[in-house]
This record gives sequence, C-alpha cells and structure tokens, in this order.
Amino acid sequence: MDGRSMIPLKDIVPSAQTNIKTQFILLDKGRTATEGQNKTCLALVADETAAVHFQLWGDECDAFEPGDIIHLTNGIFSYNRKSLVLRAGKRGNIEKVGEFTMAYVETPNMSEIRWAPDPNNSKKYVHEAVISTHSRIFPPLA
Repeated sequence: MDGRSMIPLKDIVPSAQTNIKTQFILLDKGRTATEGQNKTCLALVADETAAVHFQLWGDECDAFEPGDIIHLTNGIFSYNRKSLVLRAGKRGNIEKVGEFTMAYVETPNMSEIRWAPDPNNSKKYVHEAVISTHSRIFPPLA
C-alpha cells in the first residue's frame, strides 16, 4: 500500500494523472459492450459522500457484481467518449475487499457535473454546473 490516504468520491476532480485512491460499493452495472478487442461495461458506484460512473474493462466486467465493495488504487477520473468516468486505467488496480456493508449516497453524481478549467490554474478543474443530480444512465429506483 502506498502512503496516500483515501479520497472521498466527492473530492475527485478530472485529471490526466492516475493518482486516485478510494473505496466504494458497486450499485449497478450496465450492459457489456465490445470496443475493438476490448470488452467494457459502465457501473454506478458510490461511497458515503457521492456517486460516480465507473468504467470496467475486459475481465473486470465479469469479476465484479452489485454489492461488491471495491478498493481502487492509482485510478483516473477523465473523459471517455464525452462522458466523465472513474477507472483504473493502465497503471491502476481494483480489488474486491468486501460486500454489502457500506454506507453510500447516490447524489451528487460526480459524472453528472460539468467541469471547467480553473481560471487561476489551467492544470486544475472546478465545478461549472450540475448537469443532473442523479445518474442519467442509472436512474434512481424510487
């Protein structure tokens, strides 16, 4: 384990760096799609502070199920086809560390926020607007 502390989902921001260390519960999983040689699927994940869309690749699509608690190291939060997703990326790692027992919220969804470059620091992003309070891909059950 590296020395960095875990980041709550509400504190993640878009970045080209793979440095996100966090833990969340998988709430829902979309259809598996094939992009060239790669199999992908989108999931809705959350912790006690926020929710986000999480991109699973290849064998990860079959390895994780709703209810799994997942630990992510060296993750990246960036755009994939105009959609902001959290993912492990090439250097990241995800592993199941438990199941079912984790407090979570479904709002805000960090993937449903429009981000803009920080006028004071072009390497950082700031919230510009909320596109939707809930996931538009995984609507709330209520």
